[in-house]
Amino acid sequence: MLEIRPNCEHCGKELPNTSAEAMICSFECTYCEYCAHNLFKNVCPSCGGNFEKRPIRPSAMLAKHPVSKKRFHEPKDLEATQELIAKYGNISPGRR
Repeated sequence: MLEIRPNCEHCGKELPNTSAEAMICSFECTYCEYCAHNLFKNVCPSCGGNFEKRPIRPSAMLAKHPVSKKRFHEPKDLEATQELIAKYGNISPGRR
């Protein structure tokens, strides 16, 4: 089950459960849409995977399955990230 992390791991932007801007990779690294597409060019700076829109957990399920309150805020080294983007940016996610 997804944690539904509350913020962008790079810039710290709030990404509540209802946010349509939350993007995740297959390891649930969580970034805002701006960071995922404009800074990281759809290459996760942690694993090299791609990003997809994070689903919104239905409000009826929040009491039974609450979202995470644990914040992850570790701004990425943009220079090092450029190496990952150069390595994986032109390779489709299914072939990375």
